[in-house]
Amino acid sequence: MSAALIKDVKIKFIKTFKAQPILVFSPGRINIIGEHTDYNGGFVFPAAVDKGIAAAIQKSNAGFCTAIALDLNSTIEFELDKLKPSKEGSWENYVLGVVAEIQNRNKVVGNFNIIFKGNIPGGAGMSSSAALENSVVFGLNELFDLDLTKTEMILISQKAEHNYVGVKCGIMDQYASMFGIKNNALLLDCRTIESKPYEIDFKDHQLLLINTNVKHSLSDSAYNDRRSACENVAKMLKIKTLREASEEDLEKIIDKVTPENYQKALYVIQEIDRTQKAAKAIEENDLVTLGALIYASHNGLQHQYKVSCTELDFLVAQAKKNKHVLGARMMGGGFGGCTINLIAKSEARAFAEAASIAFKNKFKNECAVYFVELSDGTHLVK
Repeated sequence: MSAALIKDVKIKFIKTFKAQPILVFSPGRINIIGEHTDYNGGFVFPAAVDKGIAAAIQKSNAGFCTAIALDLNSTIEFELDKLKPSKEGSWENYVLGVVAEIQNRNKVVGNFNIIFKGNIPGGAGMSSSAALENSVVFGLNELFDLDLTKTEMILISQKAEHNYVGVKCGIMDQYASMFGIKNNALLLDCRTIESKPYEIDFKDHQLLLINTNVKHSLSDSAYNDRRSACENVAKMLKIKTLREASEEDLEKIIDKVTPENYQKALYVIQEIDRTQKAAKAIEENDLVTLGALIYASHNGLQHQYKVSCTELDFLVAQAKKNKHVLGARMMGGGFGGCTINLIAKSEARAFAEAASIAFKNKFKNECAVYFVELSDGTHLVK
């Protein structure tokens, strides 16, 4: 957790509102494997990281609420009985959506002020949006004694994203950000919303993120398209989600779906299987198998689910050329963001440097490298 972030929001809050705030830190997340499986009722394997959003929040005596995004130097004021989505793509919707969804549960929130700031790189696929939503709901729960459980809080965050932001996300991002455990990844069953922690100690290996620093505009609409394609195939199979389907089941309707949608559904079924196999590989400390599963995941995302992009594919190709990288894949919704790489610790810096130079030569743009630590989920900062 970044002490500097906490300090910044606290000082700014006291200066602006002349009051002592409650302080909340909500982390971003990585996902080892299990991409686009969460809204299909499948398994995912995320972990909270030491980058996130710090929020300072306190009750307000004004007749309205104020929210300040410190990074963006942007402020909004709003009234609790007049909530409606702001313009598309604006940060306000994450805050307004959470407040609206709390009210939808007949919980009473009073006027409040909030200032937040983050160090999750934007568009990195590390879920800054879920971290922001969770920091707001967690802070308000504390401030107004709402008695919400952590599970209720993440469902509020998810609904905010569906109804105010317009992205029909699954539950993984909010879950990982809220329930993260230091040095652990969580094998999350998205059907039951229950997880099993796995201590992550890759001994001589580590995880390394490389951010393409691109975000192709396709992402939100393509995400919702993929989701509805999966739902349609599930409907044809007369099941609730693709979690319940096998490859054999899918075979039976091959002539009823387009080849593209067949491949998307096949990817999801195979990725759910890969994620469970990855948990077993981690349990057995079999990093070679884990790496192979991670590479297979990227192959599916690139060729079957079609949510990758040239820059991501290039970085995974660079990883494949290096025998010290056991596995690499795109991480997150796709069309930009990061690759996650499982690499020998002793070779991580050299690989990061070589990949960065190759990337710059190819795309005339810089990529960014992050070493992250697995951290605890959303919590109060004393």
